[in-house]
Amino acid sequence: MTIGSAGLAHAADVAAKPPEAPPPGICDASPSITTSIAIPVAGDIKKYLCDHGINLQVNYIGEVFGNPTGGIKQGARYEQRVELGLDADLDKLAGLKGLTFHVNAYSIAGQSVTTYNLLNYSAISNIAAHPGLSLFELWAEQKLFDDKVAIRIGQLAADSEFFISEFGGLYTNSTFGWPNPMAVNLPSGGPAYPYATPAVRIKYNPIDSLTLMGAVFNGDPTGAGFTGEVYQNDPSGTDFRLQDSPFVIGEAAYAYNQEKDSTGLAGTLKFGGWYHFGNFYSQHYDTNNVSLASPDSNGIAKQVQGDWGLYGILDQMVWRLPGDDPKKGVGVFARVTGAPNFQNTMNFYVDGGVNFMGLWSARPDDSFGLAVAYSEISPSARALDQETAFFSGTYMPSRNYEVALELTYSAQIIPGFTIQPDFQYIFHPGAGAANPLDPNNAPIPDAAVFGVRSVIRF
Repeated sequence: MTIGSAGLAHAADVAAKPPEAPPPGICDASPSITTSIAIPVAGDIKKYLCDHGINLQVNYIGEVFGNPTGGIKQGARYEQRVELGLDADLDKLAGLKGLTFHVNAYSIAGQSVTTYNLLNYSAISNIAAHPGLSLFELWAEQKLFDDKVAIRIGQLAADSEFFISEFGGLYTNSTFGWPNPMAVNLPSGGPAYPYATPAVRIKYNPIDSLTLMGAVFNGDPTGAGFTGEVYQNDPSGTDFRLQDSPFVIGEAAYAYNQEKDSTGLAGTLKFGGWYHFGNFYSQHYDTNNVSLASPDSNGIAKQVQGDWGLYGILDQMVWRLPGDDPKKGVGVFARVTGAPNFQNTMNFYVDGGVNFMGLWSARPDDSFGLAVAYSEISPSARALDQETAFFSGTYMPSRNYEVALELTYSAQIIPGFTIQPDFQYIFHPGAGAANPLDPNNAPIPDAAVFGVRSVIRF
């Protein structure tokens, strides 16, 4: 299972509040613990590097999640991720106007409560991945025509820029980042955390409020296809595959009332679509149009060329706190996507939530939110489940849908250090799949999950 990210390279970052607008250059405005607790040497080094066009960051995320009820077993799991990232302004460093460079890598440790306790699609943590040290993104970007056009090339991840809800970045469940249908339906889970892949992305801003983006990715980041053996195929993230069928994605975003003096409420509307040129396989029929569950089946799934999907996203403030920040107050978000039934395990998905941001004057950087995600199993996959039970003569539940609910609060202890208590409830884990530890093949029980995450930006 491919898990969504909350990394330095992602718009849906672990920051509790919407990201601040960065100053000119490659150094962002996000607070760090070195400046908030006044470590003079570290602060001086970072400032010196930034002044010379280098932004070096080290970020830590540690968390504990446990399910006292539900799932295939109960218990708690600890995970952590350390990220090292570097951005370079090559105009300052080498006089190459408009050219920047980025690289980041992860060291991951611990175990996922989703993998070991729940077996659900909507992974509880968006940092969950196989333990180890691996490269993530590695790219250069050239801006042209007064910065209206930006061309990025290198090892890229689609979930760094595409299909992102700004307000969805508050939540820890992976599906509020790279949504379940993308992670389940695409080879190796698609070009998303923790596996980037060679790609080219073009961004065009004809006016400040409108952004058009398109990208072409290698279509299978690890070459594992649908085997689930993504880590075994590329444990270091350095395979740099170019031989797979391409995956293309495009998105148009319109942002309005983003200025401090806007009289209306801020919002962003996005529409996008994707197409994969590779081979996909029927979730129901063999090459003779016989059910794959039938004893008469040849066991070879019918093949179809290509796969595609469409999506829409809305981030909208519904009430603004009086002041100069258009993103403090109450905001809502929603995303919806659909894909063909024939070759996909999931063909429909919708999520949404409400965020309360900076409402308490004593804690202006805290955020609170409630979100829910609905993932629907395609009719083809459901039919195969039903026919498998029929032909085997053994009771087996048919997968239908999974719902993930998350309630979370992100509290800034000091700038650069946040604590985030979190509660999630998973209805129909695995979309109602059979519990592998139950001799009667009963569905996996609904699960309540409690946890806490800490984030430190150095």
